[in-house]
Amino acid sequence: MPFASIVVPAFNVETTLSATLASLLAQSFRDVEVIVVDDGSYDRTSEIAEWYTRDKRLKVVRQSNRGLAGARNTGIAHATGEIVGFCDSDDLWHPEKLAAHVDFLRANPSVGLSYSGSQLIDDAGEPTGLFQRPKTRGVTPAHLFRRNPVGNGSAPVMRRAALEDLAFRPAIEKVRDWVFDETFAQSEDIECWMRLALTTEWEVAGLRAPLTLYRVNGAGLSAGTERQLASWERMVTKLSTIDPAFIARHAPAARAYQLRYLARRAVSARDGGRARALSSRSLSTSLHPLLFEPFKTITTHTAALALDLSGPRLVTAAETALRRARNN
Repeated sequence: MPFASIVVPAFNVETTLSATLASLLAQSFRDVEVIVVDDGSYDRTSEIAEWYTRDKRLKVVRQSNRGLAGARNTGIAHATGEIVGFCDSDDLWHPEKLAAHVDFLRANPSVGLSYSGSQLIDDAGEPTGLFQRPKTRGVTPAHLFRRNPVGNGSAPVMRRAALEDLAFRPAIEKVRDWVFDETFAQSEDIECWMRLALTTEWEVAGLRAPLTLYRVNGAGLSAGTERQLASWERMVTKLSTIDPAFIARHAPAARAYQLRYLARRAVSARDGGRARALSSRSLSTSLHPLLFEPFKTITTHTAALALDLSGPRLVTAAETALRRARNN
């Protein structure tokens, strides 16, 4: 059995899947299996995945569409490794990512969920110049709730033992356990991480290096922000049944961070009215982001106001200047 497994949910990703699989099979840590879960695709996804089975370390599992959480759960059920990583089918892994996680988890037996920083790439796979550099040590449940340092679905690598501690089987499921809650179309990842933090003794810690290449889809940045917020609120409601005192204490600040995050997505999509509304709701919900991350909060609100009042040209110029200043 391989020491590590990588689960790749795939649904109609013919344009990006090949690059994803090539990056996973090029990992310097070779004792690995890659499990592609074809989640009911009707384009060339299945054909592309099958071509890569020439490498015996890769196998394809096919199922009717169950969504992202369902595809991940199927991949977990087929995984045999002691550690299990996740990579979405439009993202890439740095060649040293898996090796770094293996070393980190071996050195830190109390960590059940590890993750890395991420470099953002565009639709064409080119670097945007932006990075996700999350907090990696001393991650408390409160910090996880507010800031989700894991960041994206291609960053985490987990211990099998932690996944087993999270597993449950609802009455409607007859085949396999769930780790991710398949009733969530969004927020299924943070719901899982929070359940780990609130119901187990496993620690959450990360690697600061940007070992994940996370693809930002510009066309969908502001799409469905209300649905995303509704899903996040449903996650909060579910967690309230697990630890009501924790949720009551930390939900206002966490909600403010979530609203700010959605506002930034709306700014990136040049949706001024939506960005301004979300940013204003964030400020009125809790001052925690303003007090603890004043620069990011003020720039988000300023960009939202400028975009709503003056249009995209001013915001584009400001973003370019900020990016240059950050890089310098």
